[in-house]
This record gives sequence, structure tokens and C-alpha cells, in this order.
Amino acid sequence: MTTTESPLRQEWDAWHREREEQLRTPHGWLSLTALHWLDDTGRAFDGIPGTWRATGDGGVELTADGDAENGPALDGAPVTGTVRLEPVDGQPGVLVEIGERRVEVIRRTDDYALRVRDPKAITRTAFTGAPAFDVDERWVVEGRFEPYPEPKRLTVGAVVDGLQHFPTAVGVVRFALGGAEHELIAFPGKTGGLTLHFRDATSGTSSYGGGRSVALPDPDADGRVTIDFNRTVNLPCAFTAYATCPLPPAENRLSVAVEAGERTPPRPDLQA
Repeated sequence: MTTTESPLRQEWDAWHREREEQLRTPHGWLSLTALHWLDDTGRAFDGIPGTWRATGDGGVELTADGDAENGPALDGAPVTGTVRLEPVDGQPGVLVEIGERRVEVIRRTDDYALRVRDPKAITRTAFTGAPAFDVDERWVVEGRFEPYPEPKRLTVGAVVDGLQHFPTAVGVVRFALGGAEHELIAFPGKTGGLTLHFRDATSGTSSYGGGRSVALPDPDADGRVTIDFNRTVNLPCAFTAYATCPLPPAENRLSVAVEAGERTPPRPDLQA
């Protein structure tokens, strides 16, 4: 007897395949192998050619000898002498090429770091997929978005001790789940819509303890919005020790167990 999958499951399967393929990209989040914080002293780091320092005025200086075979390069051109790099706070960093690896120069508030992306990282080569809870219609709920009169800049912690992030919140989303009413602070989505970054009663047990996020479409004219918790995803820090993910706002803790979306992933880099 042939079982026909529901439209919800079919759409989720296609979405989940795309999600896993994105994770598998050669220089994606699974490729991280190191995170080095910079100060104003020029330093060399193991396995990374050149010397690197934070300038103290919004930039990073890289000094190299122009080695075309093994040295760092920018847009394919070997770095000769000293170049200035200017990563933007909280955004993807400036990529410096070293063979098949990429050194991403990042800024987090007034701190700067090098993040190494290597396609041969065990977190990528041993990746077997992002485990998830069973897809279920009950995790698709209707909510209502209530925008703030003005966006609010929040201060939240990070998975890196001592680091803070300052995301901009645009309102709250209210919804019913598990027989109770809930609300979550909402942030702008990367390409439109909204993002909810939260913890719930599964966090630290069957789902990643640092929280998960779910993307929402744009609310309609009346503020109505659909939340599909089946599409809840882990942040990069669930997959690697070298991400700098923000933690959810303290207010974004659900008392209900959201047994939907991605579960705690295996970590091949932590296995003996």
C-alpha cells in the first residue's frame, strides 16, 4: 500500500533538502575550524600565513609577503605588504583566500576576529544531515504581529563569554500554542518577513540549548502571520564551536515544548 505524503510534508521535505545543501556548501557554517581574536599587536596564527592586527579605528591590518602559491589573497590577487580590511559589525566578514580555505575577518561590536573556513573540516565532511522532529500540522499556528511605535535596540548575550550583540527588535508576535497564549519579540528577517529567536522547554535536551529561530513571512495588513514551527532551525553555534551566535532575549522563552523543527545535531568534532 502506498502512503501519500501531505502537502505540508512534501513542502517541508523540499525546504529541508535545500537547508541541508546550504549547510554543506564548501565555505558554509560547517567548514569552520578556528576562531582567533585580534588585538592591536600584529600576530601570526598557526596555519595562517601573514600577520594580523586590529587597528583600533574600525579596521584590521593584514601584512604578507606576496606569496602567490601559499600566501593570502584578496579577489585572487596575492597580498603584498600591508592592506586594511573593514568588516561591518554583526555582518558576514571580509573573506581572505588561502588556497581552498577562507579566512573571514569579522567585527563584533568593537572586537575583531579571524574565522577559518576549511572545506575539509570534520564538521562538514562527516555531516549526515540536520535531524528534526516529525512534521505535524499542529505546529502551524496563526499569530498576530504588533509592531513597536519605533524599533528597539536590544542587548543580548552570546555563546562566546563576554561578547554581546545588539539586535533591533521591531515588535512582538502573539499566538496560542499548547493551550496557552504566548508572545515572542520579533526581529527583521534577512530577506524580508520576521525572525523569532527563542528557547523552549526542549532547549538543552532534545533541541540545542542556545536556542533556535524560525522565519516568518510578512504579516498581512491586519498583522496576521503564519508561524510554521516545523521550519525552526538551529543557529550556526549548534554545529560548530567557532560561531559567535547571539542568545535569544530573556523574554523569548516558551514554557511549552516545541517538538518541531531541528533537533540537537551530532557534533563529529566532539567525538573521541
